[in-house]
Amino acid sequence: MAKREVDILILSDIHLGTYGCHAKELLQYLKSIKPKVVVLNGDIIDIWQFSKRYWPTTHMMVVKHLIGLIAKEVPVYYIPGNHDEMLRRFKDFHLGSLKITNKLSLKINDAKVWIFHGDVFDVVMQHSRWLAKLGAVGYDALILINSLVNWCSQKMGYGKISLSKKVKNSVKSAVKFINKFEDTVCDIAIENNYDFVVCGHIHAPEIKNVTTEKGNVTYMNSGDWIENLTSLEYTDKEWKIYSYANDPVAQAVDIDKKKQSRESAKALMASLMLELNVNTPFQPKEGGLEAA
Repeated sequence: MAKREVDILILSDIHLGTYGCHAKELLQYLKSIKPKVVVLNGDIIDIWQFSKRYWPTTHMMVVKHLIGLIAKEVPVYYIPGNHDEMLRRFKDFHLGSLKITNKLSLKINDAKVWIFHGDVFDVVMQHSRWLAKLGAVGYDALILINSLVNWCSQKMGYGKISLSKKVKNSVKSAVKFINKFEDTVCDIAIENNYDFVVCGHIHAPEIKNVTTEKGNVTYMNSGDWIENLTSLEYTDKEWKIYSYANDPVAQAVDIDKKKQSRESAKALMASLMLELNVNTPFQPKEGGLEAA
C-alpha cells in the first residue's frame, strides 16, 4: 500500500496505558502515512494511570512504530504534557532524531508556529493537582462505562455515543473553561507575534482564526485518541484536522497482533533497544521547516 505523505504530523493526548486509548486505530493511521516530521504534543503515555497489569499489545506496537520512525531518522519532537510530565526533567535530551523539549517554536514557510501542550494554562493543574488526578481517574472510568454502553447500543442497532462529550457539552463550566483556555493561549501568542499556536490538553480538535484588539492568530488543537481520534497535519502549505472516522484507507489497514504477541517482552525490549541504537545528531530535514 502506498503511504500518504504528510509534511508535519502533530499528535497529542494518546494516553497509552489507559483503557480509553484507541491504540489500534492510531496504529492503523500511522501505518497509512509517511510523515516527514512528527510532533508528540503531550500525554502520549499516561504515567498518572500507568499499570503493569494493563499494557496491551497494540499499545507497545504504537511505541515500537514511533521508535521505528526515529530509527529511520524522521525528526520527532516530544513535548511532555501533564500526564507524562516526569519526562520534562529530560528537557533538551537528544537521541538520534528524537528531541525532548517543553515547548517548540518553529518557522514554517516564514510563519512563526508556537507548539506546547497547554496544561500550564489549566488553573486546576497548577493549584489542585490531586483534584486533576482524581478527575483523570473519573474520566477513565467514564470511558470504560461508555465502551459498555456503546457495545449494548450497537447490539440493539443504534450508533455509538460519547458520554464524556455529552457531559462536557451539558456542563456550562466545562464549556467556559475551554473558551477561556483558548482565549488565554491566543492572547499570549499574539503578544509574542506568532502566526499559529498549537495545543493539546483539552481534547477538543480545532482550527480557527482569532482576532483581538492586539492582532490575530490561528489557533489549532490536535484533539485526542480517546474520543475524537484526531491529529493535525500540515501538507502542501496547509493545516488541517485529520479524523480517523473519515479515513477508510486507515480503517482498512490490517494489524497483525498475533505476530507481535508471539514476541516475548524481553525479546521485544531487546529489539526496541536495537532500533534506538542510532547515532545521527538531531537535525530537522529541509522542506520549509526550521527551528525558530
